[in-house]
Amino acid sequence: MSEILSQSEIDALLQALNSGEINVQEIKEVEKSRKVKKYDFRNPQKIAKDQLRTLEIINENFLRFFQTFLSGYLRVPVKASILSVDQFAYNEFNNAISNPAFLSIIDFKPLNGQILIDISTNIVFTIIDRLLGGDGSEVRESRTFTDIELSLMNGIMKKAMPLLKDAWNNIIEINPKLDRIEVNPQFAQIIPPNETIALLTMNLEIGQRAGMMNICIPYLLIEPILEKLSAKYWFSATKNELSENEALEIKRKILNTKVEIRAELGSTTVKVNEILNLQNGDVIKLNNKENDEVKIRIGSNVKYMGNIGVSNNKMAVKITKVVKDGDNDE
Repeated sequence: MSEILSQSEIDALLQALNSGEINVQEIKEVEKSRKVKKYDFRNPQKIAKDQLRTLEIINENFLRFFQTFLSGYLRVPVKASILSVDQFAYNEFNNAISNPAFLSIIDFKPLNGQILIDISTNIVFTIIDRLLGGDGSEVRESRTFTDIELSLMNGIMKKAMPLLKDAWNNIIEINPKLDRIEVNPQFAQIIPPNETIALLTMNLEIGQRAGMMNICIPYLLIEPILEKLSAKYWFSATKNELSENEALEIKRKILNTKVEIRAELGSTTVKVNEILNLQNGDVIKLNNKENDEVKIRIGSNVKYMGNIGVSNNKMAVKITKVVKDGDNDE
């Protein structure tokens, strides 16, 4: 409650105004500068800023895992980053989804509910094109998905479930399971329209193609663990350093990881009509000469140069040079 001024204080205030010690214009400007924020009672802000920040950290981890997985699985550079984290009513998000869409609905046991991952269709068609042997660079699709395409993407999303589990491990042990994939947003009503969701919007770049990925997390799903999403809990639960055993286990897994090594005899460029007319006995000239060294790739990167030969009645390649930095010209 405002304090009532005494008569002497009122006199002193009037005297200060008359003498110019107090500038009335400055007082008015201060009043004008005060900002008033609108509050929408139909869409209350239920998730605190530090809890949104924790969700961002969790999904940054998932995005890093998913990026690494896609890079190896598709054999193409993948870049990913979070663009925004905010909260909305579910119907605002659902109404903004294009049709057809690619919506993965995921059970989040033991939490009661589901999350939704929306990947833009141009990215999905790029992934499908890479899986079927294309380079994914010229995909211009604006149609619904075939059953075979949905089956391929169903496999991709199932492989992403352990990555989602690992990303949440510091907060809660979950067992995410892909429930279904929907292409029509109207059939993806995982919660009532007016319920609050946390929405994480991400950018995905696969080779030369870019698109969006949204992760929709209902408030009702995370309400039982809101305390664990506070900054205080997150930083107390997160280890700053790996233990010696954890570091050794990571090293062991890395050293036992199998990678593909390819020796390339050479390459060339031909027209489509020439490919269509190829027959048995035709000769294709490559860009390498007979005695040139061949490129030896690990994954998509050139790491060595070598000479082709025979060892124990099998084709072999002898390393003649190490390419220190490597290069990727796919």
